[in-house]
Amino acid sequence: MGVTRPLDSAGRARALTAFAGAATLGVTCALWFDRGGLGDLAGQPYLSTGRLTGLLAANLLLLQVFTMARVPWLERAWGQDRLARWHRLTGFASVWLMLAHLALITVGYGATSDAGVARRFVELVLTYPGMLLAAAGAGLLLAVVVLSVRAARRRLRYENWHLLHLYAYLGIGLALPHQLWNGTEFATGAPARAYWWTLYLAAAACVLLFRLALPWWRSRRHRLRVDRVRHEASDVYSVYLTGRDLDRLAARPGQFLLWRLRTGRGWTRAHPFSLSEAPRPDRLRFTFRSGGDDGARLAAAAPGTAVLVEGPFGMLTEARGRGGAVLLMAAGIGITPMRALLEGMAVGGELTLIYRARTERELVLRAELDEIAARRGARVIYLPGSPPPGRVSCLTAELAARADHEVLADLVPGLAERDVFLCGPPPWMDAARAALRAAGVPARRVHSERFGW
Repeated sequence: MGVTRPLDSAGRARALTAFAGAATLGVTCALWFDRGGLGDLAGQPYLSTGRLTGLLAANLLLLQVFTMARVPWLERAWGQDRLARWHRLTGFASVWLMLAHLALITVGYGATSDAGVARRFVELVLTYPGMLLAAAGAGLLLAVVVLSVRAARRRLRYENWHLLHLYAYLGIGLALPHQLWNGTEFATGAPARAYWWTLYLAAAACVLLFRLALPWWRSRRHRLRVDRVRHEASDVYSVYLTGRDLDRLAARPGQFLLWRLRTGRGWTRAHPFSLSEAPRPDRLRFTFRSGGDDGARLAAAAPGTAVLVEGPFGMLTEARGRGGAVLLMAAGIGITPMRALLEGMAVGGELTLIYRARTERELVLRAELDEIAARRGARVIYLPGSPPPGRVSCLTAELAARADHEVLADLVPGLAERDVFLCGPPPWMDAARAALRAAGVPARRVHSERFGW
């Protein structure tokens, strides 16, 4: 018989929040049932099912807001990469349910009228209270979902996509009057009104508190300013920041923050960059690749430029480990959190870093890595070179004569007993994860966060 491991605090928080999210969907179905939803299925199947899909769509939209409201205990429990995944899934599900709601309600009302379905839809939009606003909101939400499809995201820069994504909040706001004025649950049920008002107000409060008020307060308290910008290599730059009481920001090696440098037009766009050195009481640093719309602007930031900050976020910290030997694996600009961990994490065994890059010149921060390794007695293994042709690999073509897991096992003695921290492009992390699994590293010992949007 297997032994069940007790949940840690993060596990308990995940279980509690997952239960709460599922409970809201259960309450929504119960309220629909209480207002005669099941009984109406026989006589008005389209209208009754349309009401249910509309309610579930609204519920999922609000859960979607919670996942990206930067609620601290949600971030600590799940990590932003997993919350972003839930945000995307609930967004797609809510829009599909919203479209089903529109179709079912239109067909349902069309069955009670001599007008055709298309004409009846136009009448509903133009004559029912709040429906014109709801239609505009639905259009905005649908546009955001279309732009969130992977193929569309690849054609957009992060900054442009993020700006367009904010229109989802406007879409949710435009849909609310329709629910207030036309929703059977709002119009006739006091418990339902209390539930929906609580959910809407809680979502709005989380956005105002954790995405606006808390970052504003932290930025005023810590008074972050650009100290200098250093060109590291080709298109990679490091920004050094000074401020006050930075130890009270409680940032840890491996975490990232959302940075806004007040350098002119476009400064309101936040950029998620990891700390590239262990945080100090008087200094923080992030290192970035200067692609995107704002790369040149950030790289040209002058000393004294004010910086607004959100965070810290992320679970890629030494707290994920179990206190023994550690392997850090990085590819490309993914070296930034790994460099901070190499410097700042406490390790009860051997500490090794594998750093993968396409060329020697792309091994940024190399002098710093060598200095930290010498000071800490750690090993750094550099793997520059092209990937092997014809197969997915986390290693170089030079090492492709053998399987990845065999090479890793030779490079890192005792690999299967180590905690492994990964950061790099998603395809590389997938390949590294597969190689580690083949080498016998348990899944619970492999820690990573995905920063793809």
